Amino acid sequence: MFSREVIKQLRQWNERSPHKPLVIRGARQVGKSTLVREFGKEFDVFIEVNLELSEDAEIFTRTDDVLEIWQFLCLRNHVVSDKNKRMLLFIDEIQEVPQAVALLRYFYEKMPWLYVVTAGSRLQSLLKQRVSFPVARVEYLNLRPFSFMEYLNAVEGEAWCEMVRQLNVTAVMHPKLIGHFNQYALIGGMPEVVSNYVQYRDIERLSPIFNSLLKGYNEDVERYAKNEEQVRVIRHLLETAWFSAAEAIAMNNFGNSNYTSKQIHDAMDCLERAYILSLDYPITTTSAPAIPALRRAPKLIMVDSGITNFVADIQIEYLQNKELLDTWRGRAAEQIVAQELRVLLDNKFQEKQYYWVRDKKGTTAEIDFIWQQNAQIIPIEVKTGLHSHLRSLHSFVNTADRHVTAVRFWSGEFSVQDTFTPEPEKRPYRLINVPFYYIGQLEAILKQHLV
Repeated sequence: MFSREVIKQLRQWNERSPHKPLVIRGARQVGKSTLVREFGKEFDVFIEVNLELSEDAEIFTRTDDVLEIWQFLCLRNHVVSDKNKRMLLFIDEIQEVPQAVALLRYFYEKMPWLYVVTAGSRLQSLLKQRVSFPVARVEYLNLRPFSFMEYLNAVEGEAWCEMVRQLNVTAVMHPKLIGHFNQYALIGGMPEVVSNYVQYRDIERLSPIFNSLLKGYNEDVERYAKNEEQVRVIRHLLETAWFSAAEAIAMNNFGNSNYTSKQIHDAMDCLERAYILSLDYPITTTSAPAIPALRRAPKLIMVDSGITNFVADIQIEYLQNKELLDTWRGRAAEQIVAQELRVLLDNKFQEKQYYWVRDKKGTTAEIDFIWQQNAQIIPIEVKTGLHSHLRSLHSFVNTADRHVTAVRFWSGEFSVQDTFTPEPEKRPYRLINVPFYYIGQLEAILKQHLV
């Protein structure tokens, strides 16, 4: 197994006392089960049950006594229950037995010495049965596709990652890192895809894997949806949504359909809860807090750039363009940046990602992303070239009631510019130019250079 950075968060959970049962959420095939099995090697005893298997599911339907369940599992696995040992119970695909969800609170209350982790690729299906996880009795952890740092570790090793973490990429290494980031943006971060590419370094070998992932999402539709009508709408989204990645979308008649805004929104909500896509709404303010304007068009971000590139059939365009920002009219870059920022937001326990639009009639100013750092709203643009147009950024700076620090993600080298908006306003602001491979280090960069 390749190293996943989220293992650090698992270890932090492990060290907390008391430790509530942990629910790992994420899209299908992002590596939830593999991650927990690897984590289980750090315990004296590791017991796994999969509630898609009838013999495992039956255990949680025969009794609601967690002590009995644990005793049975220990006997079946030929281990002795010992409170003085570190023992981990992994309940996979927990959504298959809703009763098991309710029992999590009793594991926490009656067996606080036992570590319990649960996961499932279709936790969304519990909503149809009006089942929720016990309030204040569980913790949550999101698992996304591989981040760039995880990908880099897989292809080059820890020394390269440490160079990036230390913000110590030299001019000689810069093209190498940008090349790796472009390749990462092309193939995405699904674990099976990364594993295959690391072994064979052959893009053509990845197509059957992408196709299998898409079929898996389609096979799960009935379990996501609440009725037959929603099944049809979700299937439509799984065919068409990829083509609108990184675009602000209109719900009504989405994907050249006859579906209403409500039908599309409800279906997208299902897929968002299943972590297959996200709807990122704009804010209209330049100061904290970041409050979304829910009546405006959201930006659609898909789960993985590799799957998106495969469905949209733009892999050749990637290979022909040396500059990521020239690919798919810049949307390819926005999609992968959104994925990277999502991992950072998970680390801050924030669920939502936003962009910015100017709240003034007759204007079209739009900032690709915003980042709230303490009480400041940091505008983030995904642009190329030192002299590229930054009209929307200038609009943000001129509107703000404070000195602005802005970030530009690009393919150039790292630099910091203290500059001004054009005449007549000529407002001062700081622009931090951040190479794509440093996205994961955004908070460290802001701590050093935020005005």
